[in-house]
Amino acid sequence: MAKKLILLLLICALFICCGIEKKWHTSTLLVFDTLCQIRVFCSSSTFKTAKKEVNRIFTEIESRFSPDSEDYASPMVIDLYYRALHVYHDSDGCFDITVAPLTRLWGFLSKSYSVPTQDQIDSVLEQVGMEKIKENNGILLLPGMKLDWGAIAKGLAIDLASRSLIEVGISRGFINAGGDLYCWGKNPDNQDWNIGIEHPRTEGIFGILSISERGAATTGDYQRFFIRDGIRYHHIFDPRTGYPAPGKQSVTVCGPETLICDALSTALFVSKEPKKIMDKYPEYGAIIVDSEGNLSFMGKSYPFRPAE
Repeated sequence: MAKKLILLLLICALFICCGIEKKWHTSTLLVFDTLCQIRVFCSSSTFKTAKKEVNRIFTEIESRFSPDSEDYASPMVIDLYYRALHVYHDSDGCFDITVAPLTRLWGFLSKSYSVPTQDQIDSVLEQVGMEKIKENNGILLLPGMKLDWGAIAKGLAIDLASRSLIEVGISRGFINAGGDLYCWGKNPDNQDWNIGIEHPRTEGIFGILSISERGAATTGDYQRFFIRDGIRYHHIFDPRTGYPAPGKQSVTVCGPETLICDALSTALFVSKEPKKIMDKYPEYGAIIVDSEGNLSFMGKSYPFRPAE
């Protein structure tokens, strides 16, 4: 009996030394000019592989969909273009990846902010609109057009990274890149993951979502903005007017794919009829903070409680 116990202890020690014992691991990477937190339950050896895989995926996505990229023909780019086009049609043009010229005009790329004239906006709007993109063994842009993948590419990276970790056997985890995230399995307390939603006007959070096997993304006017003559101008443009979209402070969307959450949060922020969009996505739910700070809930209901 004593020999069996010693043998069992030796086997356990060997498993631990080989990095097979599972425990919670946390790491932070710098991707998409933001911090990406990874928290997963696995062995030490698996975690090393997981970190490399997440970094590889984010690096590839960041390179392929950077503002300077002119890759308009690779399968990954074409696939994401069609995903974006689908949301573009579903949102009546409120989500549009051709808004890059507007971002540049208002100074959000150079951080030399300015309020353009109406003539300048009208001129740039000639280069905006996904209906202007042509397709021929790739996507063809009109002169002056430029794509901004910022409201969808990070969601794609999170989906690909989390899916890859699940495929190698990591059954519990969390990836959060600048507020866009995906979580699966149970958290360290063996409960669903509690996701805090940032308050758009004060420090801290205004509410908590409890989710698992779901993604979430937030679009807010507090993320990038400048103030001129007491008016807040933010980076979320209505591609039909050329001006920052009014009426909301933030939109959080939760659902099966972070990519769709990412795109929908932008579309809902811009739209004056967000319910019309959400009716087309029954597995997704939205929490909207309007310009007065009032909350509204649309679509699928996910467990939510106000912050204390």
